[in-house]
Amino acid sequence: MRRLALRLCTLNKELLIPGRGLTQGFQNPEKQRVFHMHEACSPIHVNHVRDKLREIVGVSTNWRDHMKAMEERKLLQSFLAKSQEGLPPRRMKDSYIEVLLPLGSQPELREKYLTVQNTIRFGRILEDLDSLGVLICYMHTRVHAAKMSPLSIVTALVDKIDMCKTSLSPEQDIKFSGHVTWVGKTSMEVKMQMFQLHGNEFCPVLDATFVMVARDSENKGPAFVNPLIPESPEEEELFRQGELNKGRRVTFSATSLLKMAPSAEERTTIHEMFLNTLDPKTVSFRSRVLPPNAVWMENSKLKSLEVCHPQERNIFNRIFGGFLMRKAYELGWATACNFGGSRPFVVAVDDIMFQKPVEVGSLLFLSSQVCFTKDNYIQVRVHSEVASLESKEHMTTNVFHFTFMSEKEVPLVFPRTYGESMLYLDGKRHFNSMSVPVKLRKDFSEAP
Repeated sequence: MRRLALRLCTLNKELLIPGRGLTQGFQNPEKQRVFHMHEACSPIHVNHVRDKLREIVGVSTNWRDHMKAMEERKLLQSFLAKSQEGLPPRRMKDSYIEVLLPLGSQPELREKYLTVQNTIRFGRILEDLDSLGVLICYMHTRVHAAKMSPLSIVTALVDKIDMCKTSLSPEQDIKFSGHVTWVGKTSMEVKMQMFQLHGNEFCPVLDATFVMVARDSENKGPAFVNPLIPESPEEEELFRQGELNKGRRVTFSATSLLKMAPSAEERTTIHEMFLNTLDPKTVSFRSRVLPPNAVWMENSKLKSLEVCHPQERNIFNRIFGGFLMRKAYELGWATACNFGGSRPFVVAVDDIMFQKPVEVGSLLFLSSQVCFTKDNYIQVRVHSEVASLESKEHMTTNVFHFTFMSEKEVPLVFPRTYGESMLYLDGKRHFNSMSVPVKLRKDFSEAP
């Protein structure tokens, strides 16, 4: 892994100045590698990421000019490859990027990321990860013959974000890094890490895996991306893991409770929960009572509404995916806080599927509820749907899954209907997919 880290530092000169090395991400918290500041590549500033994306895509910062800019992108269609074989292969180091969030050295940045409890807003981190993931993919798919990229790269899925047991301070610099680790015909997997400065060392904070898709210059159809060639056994392992991740996602989708009945074990779980809520004083399936220290799932809901203004648009004049994630996370955090009676912190984010784009001017409806609990863990599901101002028809755009941990044990959540039972089982599946349950640390708290 160390050899891989050293190779990844030689990124394109437009973004980075070559340095001596870096550490690759972490899988086992007990075997975390430490990122040494004196070995780092010179990163770009977090505020320049969106500017770089606008330059690559060729869009205007003014909303009134967006139609003209999108018309100009139609001329880029001729630069699109007819097949993947017609594109030059790329290496993992070609897409490697580091981004600096200098909260310590530039205190004026803190207010955007600061909570009232003097912690970092994780929703803002989600926005930064989303922008970085897109920029990484544009580095992988650069077309040197064109001033602007003919591709429209968008986030398709947040596969997994796993948190580490390290505290996040709003007074210390943060560094992001990442690169493409796997590609298909039109999709790319991106792995990103986040580090925070402690003393003179950058230490791991989180590990994230995003899946991006490439579309044509008008964002109307799929487009081919450059193949990826691993150069070492370590890179081959990363690529192989990407293949496994794809297979896991296919299997998870195929066994979705929206497509298949629950397993025998899951059916038994739901039936036992149902029996535990029957009133022992009556002989009736209709008389239901809650066991001690339990809450009906329907009583764990919170809802919100957002008007999608042009300020929150992305480079393709749709609503920025990072904004959607931030709003969903903040509502999910509030739901977990209200349910558990204490300030929770996030330990995992997974399976955020971007099903439909959100147009500027839409009404965004968010609905959040607790769907599974265990000990002091709270699994929260946030459902997002939109309606245009002209139409009352609602369409689902995203479903978000967040795993929180409370400072104390939380009540059990019980479904009352069959639909809620499916939500419970789905939440249990997502909770069980968490890599390694983390132990509560007093110095590690995350807020909206």
